[in-house]
This record gives sequence, C-alpha cells and structure tokens, in this order.
Amino acid sequence: MRKLDQGLVKIGLIFLSLMASCQEKDMDYDASGVFEAEEIMVPAEVTGIVRKLDLVEGQLVKTGDVLGFIDSTQLHLKKQQLLAQLTGIESRLPQIEVQTAALKKQMGVVHTQIRSLEIEMKRVENLIKVNAATPKQLDDINGQLSVLYRQLEVLEQQYQGQKSVLGTQSKGLASERKPLFIQIEQIDDQLEKCVLRSPMEGTILAKYIHRYEMAAPGKVLYKLADLSTLSLRAYITGDQLPSIRLGQKVEVWTDSGREASLKQEGEITWISDKAEFTPKTIQTKKERANMVYAMKVRVPNDGGLKVGMYGEVRFR
Repeated sequence: MRKLDQGLVKIGLIFLSLMASCQEKDMDYDASGVFEAEEIMVPAEVTGIVRKLDLVEGQLVKTGDVLGFIDSTQLHLKKQQLLAQLTGIESRLPQIEVQTAALKKQMGVVHTQIRSLEIEMKRVENLIKVNAATPKQLDDINGQLSVLYRQLEVLEQQYQGQKSVLGTQSKGLASERKPLFIQIEQIDDQLEKCVLRSPMEGTILAKYIHRYEMAAPGKVLYKLADLSTLSLRAYITGDQLPSIRLGQKVEVWTDSGREASLKQEGEITWISDKAEFTPKTIQTKKERANMVYAMKVRVPNDGGLKVGMYGEVRFR
C-alpha cells in the first residue's frame, strides 16, 4: 500500500508538471516578433592593400582594438616629400635679428657718441659761464651733434626698411609653409585610418574582405554588433496601442528547449507612430489584423538570445 501511495504521488506530480507546461505553452501573449541587433557596417576610409586583418566571425572586440592595417607605404613617402619641402622653405626664412644686427650695432655706436657729446656740451656751457671756454667750442659741439643726429636718423630708416623687407619675405615664406602643414596633417589623418580599429565593443557578425585584397573608401570590411542587449521587434494592433508606453516594463518569453519557455524582463524603447500592414511572419493577438504598429523591446542578453530568434511579449 505504501508503494502504491508513493506511485500515485509521483503520477500526480507528473500530471501537475504537464499541466503547468501546457499552460505555459498556451499562454496568451500580447505580441510576438523577432530579435534584432543594431548592426554596424564598418567601412575602409583609405585606399590600399589590406596587409593584416585579424578577424573571425563571432569574435568579441573592444573599443579601440587594433584588428589590422592597410598598406601605408605611399603615404609615408608622400609625408617625407612634404617634410623635405618644408625644410627647404624654412632654410630660406630670413633671420631678422641676425641680418639687422650690423645696423643695430652702428646705431648703438652713434647713440654712445651723442651721449658723450651731450655731456661735453653741458660741461662747455658751464665753463662759458665762468669765462673758461669760448662760444666757438660750444658751436663745434653742436655741429658734431647735428651730424650724429642726422646719421642716427638715416640708420634708423635703414634699419626699419630692412626689417620691413625681411618681415615681408618671412610672411611670404610662411604662407608657402601653411599648405604644407595642412597636407601633412591630412596624411597623418590617413595614416591613422590605415590602422583598423574597432569603433565599439561588440561581436564580429561577418567579414567581407581578406588579407591582400584591395580596400577603398566606403568598401565594407566587416559587420559589427553589440549583442549584450537585443531588441525584440514586435507588432501590436491599434486597440493595444493605448495600453503601452515608452519605458514600460514587459515580460519577454523565448523558447528554451523541450517545449519550455524562458521569461525575461524587457523595456519598451520605441513605438512607431505609423501603422503598417502585418508582416507575413508575425502573428499578433488579433490573428493578423490588417494594420499594426511596430515597437521595440530592449532585452538584456546573457548569450542565450540570438539575432533572428522569435520571442513573445506580455504587457502584464
């Protein structure tokens, strides 16, 4: 009798488990759809032969990871040519201070002579007051000062003129250097783009180019997506629209094998503002109403969700 009772208990537990499974399987969902990821088609930005590309579909990459590089030999040679031109121009730049040093020195000598004569003139003026010097001596000093003043004026004009000419030459050569600096910056930017770096953290979904193939600006190298969070694109009918809102938490159900379902929490991140015809592969609560609204539910992914997998939504 005891064995019989234990058997009945086991049968009862199995029956309850089957009932629960059937109820879960036949659960009335509000919408269903397909999981999708935000995919990025990463293009090349320069022209050249791909010398290295360490990519495998399914590979996890982080932002900034170096995945390969494009041949940059010609860019390096072009940069060396521009640097040589720049050096040539810089060698022709006038050294204003050096080239005007002689005139400045002469001006300094004249200034010294003028100061000496001005001191001598005051001394003679004092001597004249006590009849120890003659007016002719004072006149001679004034004459010498006039000559020095004129000489200093000429030297200053020459100095300013030479400085102006050299400054004009310097500006002209500087204007020739500016385009070279810009071209060098452009080449540095292209050299940086020859290094293929991951623009974001994610998973390599597809590889479209291989080593030794030619890359060109705009040509897609690989497809990348962040699979840590997926979006379930589902469709609802117009009478369901008032019952949902952005940011709303919902239940997302997916098949987990052996007729069981896995429940996760999701968040509505987008609701279309336009109605459209029901996609052929999607069934809604109203058995394919003529017009439906698309929505997206963001669901965290621990690796169990896959792009293209079906899922159902309950609004709670």
